[in-house]
Amino acid sequence: MPRKSILSVNAGSSSVKLTFYTFEQSPKVIATAQVSGITAPPAKLKYTCGAKNHSEEIKESVGTPQDAFKFLLGRCVSDPELSEVGSSDDLAYICHRVVHGGDYDSSVVITDETYHHLEKLEDLAPLHNFSALEIIRHCRTEIPNVKSITFFDSAFHQTIPEHVRTYPIDQEIAKSKGLRKYGFHGISYSYILRSVAEFLGKPAEQTSVIAMHVGSGASMCAIKDGKSVDTTMGLTPLAGLPGATRSGDIDPSLVFHYTSEAGKLSPASTKEMHISTAEEILNKKSGWKALTGTTDFSQIAVENPPTASHKLAFDIIVDRIVGYIGNYYLKLGGQVDALVFAGGIGEKSALLRKAVVERCQCLGFAVDEESNDKGPSEDQTVVDVSRDGGSKGPRVLICQTDEQYEMAHGCVEKYGTGSGL
Repeated sequence: MPRKSILSVNAGSSSVKLTFYTFEQSPKVIATAQVSGITAPPAKLKYTCGAKNHSEEIKESVGTPQDAFKFLLGRCVSDPELSEVGSSDDLAYICHRVVHGGDYDSSVVITDETYHHLEKLEDLAPLHNFSALEIIRHCRTEIPNVKSITFFDSAFHQTIPEHVRTYPIDQEIAKSKGLRKYGFHGISYSYILRSVAEFLGKPAEQTSVIAMHVGSGASMCAIKDGKSVDTTMGLTPLAGLPGATRSGDIDPSLVFHYTSEAGKLSPASTKEMHISTAEEILNKKSGWKALTGTTDFSQIAVENPPTASHKLAFDIIVDRIVGYIGNYYLKLGGQVDALVFAGGIGEKSALLRKAVVERCQCLGFAVDEESNDKGPSEDQTVVDVSRDGGSKGPRVLICQTDEQYEMAHGCVEKYGTGSGL
């Protein structure tokens, strides 16, 4: 008999989120729990189970994502208010979000072979894979009877054509070291594609959109007939759009002019995470925080910015997004069903959406100001904010993306409730 639930795990450097789902064809949320502030104590716990909502500061030390995961799982199976979660014995699968999957084109079950392959990929993404792999290691040791499934942010982009994913460098070296464009946020783009296609009443394989996942990490993707044909991120999530602390695209030589220490190991480097000073600067000390002093985009996206630096940061982000929209519009041959805003900022910032779309009027995009200002309600996955319902041009949509759900859905779809894994 299949067990009753699926656990989706989304681990970052400063937070870990768990969502428990029913193990059925259309998974339903049982409970969500999150530890945030791992790198900026005191860490905080939040959980929701049905109508129950709870938050508190955590007294125990949770200095790493692995600590946070252990704390969360222990709390979820012992707290009477979360009794619907059950115990780890009730789990059918644990789904892990892993940013970099190399050449994997879909999710994989963790076995000795796949686990050791992922270990080798840590060198490609030391800043991004480490937290997830630490939790996978813990699950293999402490919960060995539950299958771990890894879902990769890079897998959705395996359809990108060779001439797009190839960097113009020595190809022997590139292939031996795996140096090419991979792209990320793919779990989110998979959810966006499926949800938007359903909203438009079209098969996913006939749906073409320009989608963006704009949060503290930001990217865009050109999807043609249900397949990724280009995306802004590259070998790592650093390329493309600026983020809260990421630079996005820069002249590759800039960092060597910024500091002569660029190629040396960063003080944050460890024997597991070989991070150069350049990676530390461009991933952690850049982006709109470097311009404004804040990572909170809601302080930047305001009608009357508090400083010239805030206005500059907003204008830079709008400019970079608009540039990629033009690029991708051409790559899709002008056959665009919708421009889709997703991610925490894309979903919440009416001002960003308005500013971007106003710059793209020549391509036929236009928003209805009232609908745009209102945005989506909590229970709306996709909402149309186009002027005239998109009757005079491509639609402008907001999609409330859900990577946790996409993993649970993908787990049931691929492995099934009676797969015998």
